[in-house]
Amino acid sequence: MQETAPAGPGRITVEGLGKKFGPVEAVHDLSFTVEPGSVTGFLGPNGSGKTTTLRMILGLVRPSAGRALIDGVPYGALESPGRVVGAVLEVQGVHPKRTARAHLRAAAAAIGVADTRVDEVLALVGLGAAADRAAGGFSLGMNQRLALAAALLGDPRILVLDEPGNGLDPDGIAWLRSFLNAFAASGRSVLVSSHQLAEMELTARRLVVIDRGRCRFDGEVAELRAGHGARVLVRAADPARLAEALVADGLTEVDKIDEGWLAVAGTDAVRVGDLALAAGVAVHGMTEERVGLEQMFLRLLAGEEIG
Repeated sequence: MQETAPAGPGRITVEGLGKKFGPVEAVHDLSFTVEPGSVTGFLGPNGSGKTTTLRMILGLVRPSAGRALIDGVPYGALESPGRVVGAVLEVQGVHPKRTARAHLRAAAAAIGVADTRVDEVLALVGLGAAADRAAGGFSLGMNQRLALAAALLGDPRILVLDEPGNGLDPDGIAWLRSFLNAFAASGRSVLVSSHQLAEMELTARRLVVIDRGRCRFDGEVAELRAGHGARVLVRAADPARLAEALVADGLTEVDKIDEGWLAVAGTDAVRVGDLALAAGVAVHGMTEERVGLEQMFLRLLAGEEIG
């Protein structure tokens, strides 16, 4: 008898996942959780094991070790997987003479979804006006939207997407960001692999970074930024007194960089301002110096530790 997934919020759990292809270890002891309510970015260089991991989560590749669960059960044990997980691992070829509507109706029939859902998802992805156009005339970006529409047919509680921004123009990228954040904000889950690091910085709240099949970072973007050089520059009337207050509060990386100016690592401007106020030190200027996700990503791959 097939095991049925419990009704749940949409959680992906990866536990000790590993995969070998002959002597090649593509994924090694990988563990992370994708929680509902936020977008999780899945990052890594080419050959890092991202696609293999996604395929194991979706039951397309059998793990050599560990397991991947969807709301507590393997993907293959889900009674109606298309109604739980919507996935786009690559843009599948659509018959060039088939319209977008006809393609989605066939996909809807395969998972037992009514035809009325087809027009809903076409509108959701911005293809309503192109519903009766042959897919052979679609751009790469339009094909990406069509693939996303197919993933949404079952009104899933989880989206798993591999490079969904490929082929999208700047307006399309902004639309995708808004769509994914709204999807997550509704209490559902998004796991998205992407090479567009600047976009991931705007879209994802959590990141899982892997390299050569091993996890290099699993946590919130703010945590990664705090551990990789983000700092607050503050100009104070009494920098020595402010430095004492900062160190007393646990901020040990406080450096004098110019007359009256301090650089404080591992925090934000709100905390520095509050501590200055509590210490009775006037602040004459303050700014946050942020490190971009691309730079943080490269530092991780170079072997730098967090913190």
